[in-house]
Amino acid sequence: MGFKIYTKKGDSGETGLFGGKRLPKDHIRISAYGMIDELNAHIGHLRDYLDDQSQRLELLTIQKALFDVGSHLASTPAMFDKLPIVDESDIHFLEQSIDKMDEELPAMTAFILPGGHPVVSLAHIARTVCRRAERETVALSHAETVAPIHIQYLNRLSDYLFVLGRKIALDLGVEEVKWIGKG
Repeated sequence: MGFKIYTKKGDSGETGLFGGKRLPKDHIRISAYGMIDELNAHIGHLRDYLDDQSQRLELLTIQKALFDVGSHLASTPAMFDKLPIVDESDIHFLEQSIDKMDEELPAMTAFILPGGHPVVSLAHIARTVCRRAERETVALSHAETVAPIHIQYLNRLSDYLFVLGRKIALDLGVEEVKWIGKG
């Protein structure tokens, strides 16, 4: 039998970081890694709807990297050396994937509105949650130690999710909805 999921330690509105430090649950650090967790759940939801096995594998790789980012945000600096890391190879993976998808996509001539198909919408929801997680992580970096690579990774991931949404639309034969402002 494993550990119990409920510890009752958080009943007072505090939670523990890996390393033992306790913080209020509304602390910016808790919010930042909570948003990473939320993003990971949205990516898992998107992955569940995809038929393309290479896209599913890419998203699984991304989910694992996000868990690494979240583990750092959920830890005291003294624990960082004990954790798996996101590095330049993870960013390179996203950039290569973006470039590969971009080769097949038509050039963008206007802003694209999210939607057109439920799976395309899921990609855009994940993208916007990624941007929110990035903003919260940047805010945390103004007050506490955050590895710059984590912010870079989130920035590149939101680009990846945008391009993935476009690629999914192309694969499904869904016309992208272009935003054309009031003339």
